Amino acid sequence: MKKSFYIFIVGITSIFSLHSCSEWLDVAPNTDLPAKELFASESGFNSALAGLYITMTGEDTYGKNLSFGLVDQLAQMYDKLPDGTTDRNSVYIYDRETSNGYNTKGVLASTWLSMYNVIANANNLLKWWDLNGEAVILDSKVRDMIRGEALALRAFLHFDLLRGWGPMDYAGNINAREMKCIPYRTVADQSKQPLLPAREVVELIIKDLKAASVCLSYEKDLDLGSDLSKRCFRLNYHAINAMLARVYNYAGEKDSAALYARRVIDECGLTLQNDNNDDPILSKEVIFGLNMFELEDKLSEYFAVGEKMHTKYYLDITTLNHIYESAGSESEDMRARSEAFYRSNELQLAMSLKYVENKTGIIPLIRLPEMYYIACETAEDSGEAAFYVNTVRNKRGISKSKDVSCDTEALCFDALDKEYCKEFYGEGQYFWFLKTRGVTGALGHCSDVTLHEENFIFPLPDAEVEYGWTQESEEEK
Repeated sequence: MKKSFYIFIVGITSIFSLHSCSEWLDVAPNTDLPAKELFASESGFNSALAGLYITMTGEDTYGKNLSFGLVDQLAQMYDKLPDGTTDRNSVYIYDRETSNGYNTKGVLASTWLSMYNVIANANNLLKWWDLNGEAVILDSKVRDMIRGEALALRAFLHFDLLRGWGPMDYAGNINAREMKCIPYRTVADQSKQPLLPAREVVELIIKDLKAASVCLSYEKDLDLGSDLSKRCFRLNYHAINAMLARVYNYAGEKDSAALYARRVIDECGLTLQNDNNDDPILSKEVIFGLNMFELEDKLSEYFAVGEKMHTKYYLDITTLNHIYESAGSESEDMRARSEAFYRSNELQLAMSLKYVENKTGIIPLIRLPEMYYIACETAEDSGEAAFYVNTVRNKRGISKSKDVSCDTEALCFDALDKEYCKEFYGEGQYFWFLKTRGVTGALGHCSDVTLHEENFIFPLPDAEVEYGWTQESEEEK
C-alpha cells in the first residue's frame, strides 16, 4: 500500500489575529506547495497545522467513523440498519469485505490509513519545526503553540488507534498490556516501524502529551468559557490535561487520572449546562472539538428530520426511552427532551438533534462531563464518587431525589455505564467505555446483540499486513 505525504495549505496569516476560528477553518486546503517553501514562513506553519484539523473532519476519521458513525453503530446506538442489512450483528464482520450493509472491514481500513496520514503530516510539521521553526516563527508563543499542538495531535490520534486496534480491558488485564497492536510513528518518512506493546504506546502517548503541555503552559489561565479566539477548536492546554486524564484512566492509573480531571474541572473556565435550548450538542461544554464547515448540510445524509428520517440514523422511541429511562418528550432528563431529540409520533422514531441543529458547526471530541465521570471513577471514597456523577445528572434536570449511589463498585459502574450511554449519544464514546472496562454480553438497549471480546479488537488491515509500515509485515513476506 503506497503511502502519500500530504501538505495542507490554508490561506491565513497569524491565527492570533483572528477573532473566530471559522476564518481559517472554513476554507479548502490545497496540496501543491512544496514543503520547503511552505515551512519558510510562520503563516506556512500555521497553514499546515490548520490543515491537520481540517483533515480530521473527513468521514474516515471524526467527521463520521470515529464520532457518530462506526463506533456508535458498534455500540448499537441506532435502530436504522444500512441498506441490504437485516442482521445487527453484521457490523462486527471484520474478516471480510461485504458488498452491502456496514462493510466494517473496509471502513476500518480507511480509518487506519487516514489516521496515519494525519500523523505523517504532524510528524512532517515537527520535522520542519526543528529545522526552521526558530528562524521563521519569531513569536515564541506561536512557536510553542505550533509544536505543542502537533505533539498533542499525534498523541490524540495514536490513542484512538490504540483504543480501536489495541487490547480490551487494558487496566484490568495485566497480560493485555503486552499485546502488540500499533506502531507509534514519530518519523516523517515511509520507513517500517514495529508494532509496539500497548504499554509502550501508552507511555509514548503520555510523553507526547506532557511535552505538549509544557509548550502550551502559557495558556494555564485560559478561560474557555469566555475565549473569543475559540481555542476549543484546537488542542489547547486544558484539552491536553483532559487527554491526560482520559489516558491515565484508560491505563488504570487512578491518582493521575483524578489529578488531571479535577484540574480541568477547576481551571478550564467551562461549566456544566442545565439548558440545551438551541444547542443540543452542548457546545459550551466542549473542551476540544473540530469545526466542520457547513456541518448541517454535510451531515444531512445521516441526520435530518421530516418525512425521510426513516432513511437516516434514527432510533425507535422505545429505544430512546430505554436509554434515558424516560417515558416521553417531557422527560426529567433534558438530554431526552424535545430540545435534544426529534420524535415522530407517526413513525414512532426519534433522532438526535446534535447534528441537525448545530449552529457552531462543532464535532465534540472532549466535553466537560467526561472529566466528572473520570473524577467519579477515580474518587477515593463512595461519597465523593457519587457527588461527581450526580452533579452531572442534576445539571441535566434529574432531581436530587433520584441521586445514584456509588457505595459499591458495581453501583458506581452501573451509574457510569448509563451516563456514558446517555451523555455521549452520537459522539462515539460509549463503545470505548465498554471496551476499556472489559464489558461483554447483551446491551441493555439492544438485547438481540451479544458482544464478545473479539468484537472490540480491530484486526490490522490486509494492505497494512502485506505492504504497510510495520516491521512484522516485512517478516511475514
